[in-house]
Amino acid sequence: MKHFLIYTNRVKDKNLAMTNRIRSFLELKGQRVTIKADGDDWKEKSTANTDDIPKDVPQDADCMIVLGGDGTVLQAARETKRLHIPIIGVNMGTLGYMTEIEPANLEESLERLISGDYIQESRMMLNGKAYYSDGSTPEGWALNDIVISRSGSLQIIKFHIYVNGQFLNAYNADGMIVTTPTGSTGYNLSAGGPLIEPRAQLITLTPICPHSLNQRSIILSSDDVIEIVIPEYRGGRIQTVEANFDGSHVIPLRSGDKIRIVKSEKITEIIQLNHVSFLEVLHKKMKES
Repeated sequence: MKHFLIYTNRVKDKNLAMTNRIRSFLELKGQRVTIKADGDDWKEKSTANTDDIPKDVPQDADCMIVLGGDGTVLQAARETKRLHIPIIGVNMGTLGYMTEIEPANLEESLERLISGDYIQESRMMLNGKAYYSDGSTPEGWALNDIVISRSGSLQIIKFHIYVNGQFLNAYNADGMIVTTPTGSTGYNLSAGGPLIEPRAQLITLTPICPHSLNQRSIILSSDDVIEIVIPEYRGGRIQTVEANFDGSHVIPLRSGDKIRIVKSEKITEIIQLNHVSFLEVLHKKMKES
């Protein structure tokens, strides 16, 4: 590797202390370094233009080092999804399921990155495109999950789910989590959904607090097409809900709208230094929590 992109969460890395520590070490080793901090004119644009690339992101970067927690890794993955820059995270958060490097082992880990002593995994992403009555189709991408949740008053949501054009079920719940295997350790886990090996090619539907005794998570093929339709509520009232992409990008929905969710053509490349199994990592994180 010759060119490193450092993406920093300013809240987690106050005064960019860790960022500058990494930059100094890499430059001493003859590496080229570009620094981008969240908020530095680097936001996902709400557009259907597939050639849209965040401003000032170096397209020749060999590796992106992300400083923060899992949320920062997810943000960085979405914002560089068209560039396919391999990502590795430095844990500046708490549990850090997606962050590989601990600050205590920083210099050793950077040496291994420079020398190519690592493995690389491809993780699937989701694409969600909303269809409005006026013909507009806003869309977003997620590495972890797309969550359909209520917007406004505290009431349950009524929605219908179709898979490959076939009606699956009508739900009354607080929402629905559509997750990738990578996202299975996130909100999906908190909602009682299954843990999935992150390299798998699956899509999981996990209802949030369903108002039923027999509605559980459903695991689908990554090739399946999921449509979530928002009907009118009781008495013809209009429902207002939202589709939330990795806890950040939001697309509003209301009665009469639908969102189509599929496996994205974009992928996220995750760099791993530790040759340990998913179960070993999971065991460690469960003990820490």
